[in-house]
Amino acid sequence: MGTKRFTLLRKIRKVLHWESPPKPNPELLPDIYSHLKVFRLPLILTISVMFLGTIGYVVIDDFTLLDAIYQTGITFTTVGFGEIAPISDMGRIFTITLIIAGFAVFSSAVGILVNEFTNESIFKKIRERRMLYQIARLKKHFVICYHNDYTIEVSKQLRAAHIPFIVIDPREDLEKIAKKYKYPYYLEAEPHTDEAMLKAHLSSAKGVISMSDSIADNIAIIASVRLFEKEHCIPRAYNIISSAESVSDVDKLKKLGANTVVSPTKITAQRVSATAARPDMENLLEEFLNNSNTPLDLEEVLVPKYSWMVLNKLKETHLREIANVSVVGIRQKDGKFKPMPKGETLIMSEANLLVIGTEKGIRITKELVRKRVKPAELKYV
Repeated sequence: MGTKRFTLLRKIRKVLHWESPPKPNPELLPDIYSHLKVFRLPLILTISVMFLGTIGYVVIDDFTLLDAIYQTGITFTTVGFGEIAPISDMGRIFTITLIIAGFAVFSSAVGILVNEFTNESIFKKIRERRMLYQIARLKKHFVICYHNDYTIEVSKQLRAAHIPFIVIDPREDLEKIAKKYKYPYYLEAEPHTDEAMLKAHLSSAKGVISMSDSIADNIAIIASVRLFEKEHCIPRAYNIISSAESVSDVDKLKKLGANTVVSPTKITAQRVSATAARPDMENLLEEFLNNSNTPLDLEEVLVPKYSWMVLNKLKETHLREIANVSVVGIRQKDGKFKPMPKGETLIMSEANLLVIGTEKGIRITKELVRKRVKPAELKYV
């Protein structure tokens, strides 16, 4: 009967999509019980004194059990309530001994308690446990390795786009940094270690961003992430974004497995030269594409193999009429880019359409591209 009831409950949960929230691996959780071991001796001594005191009052002065417990309690804590019943000379000697023992145990317990609460290590581990439970619920997030000026700016953009992310850095003041720069999730650890990747729930992540000033750190991150993929049989490759100062370092990181390598020096030079050559165009792009308040957006939309658009002409998609967007470029599967394609251009399988339009228009474009059958609304365009 119990098995049938459990099976029925499981089916109901499956139909209603009731799922238990994911939890981190217990082996990854920080140990807080080691901090509680120091309380064992004071606790044992307290119980022992209370037990011996209760037995003493019952035997010496024939107290009832409840009166003996009460008398022991007020004597042990030295609250000074006095005697609840007449006590013999032997009982008074016993009471003096109980007061001294109680004071010694109580003082040591308070000292241990103050010491543990002062160093805050136990609170830090409790906060880390809570953070790991929150991270375990994340999906399709980015893991940002190391805190620096790049991380601050990247985190702002990810928050604006509502993309979850975790910042990992070994520095001890990471908690204060996270509060200052509004990092919702963070881990104090070496990012390239297997333990840090497991804690960051990398198995459900979308990608890794490593913008360290040290090329050695970026190399370690890329190698560790690709090794993590193989060891844990991840079905998809992570999107790894890194940074490098020189052109040779860019090539090196791409060969190691980075999908995108950003060179701040090169980007700065390109922007400066573009601004010098075409200042009006640069100002226009800055205003409409990089401003968070602009209604326009620019995004690449992948055309999957099964899409109805494959081998159709661009003008036959009617994206401008339906989604109010414009295709300003097409990047073919082989990497060739065709700017400002004409309406007669054929859309090939696994091409990327560079689309400019509103957020709503780009979302409609993605929905149209993913359809297998030609949409019915095209008949009325």
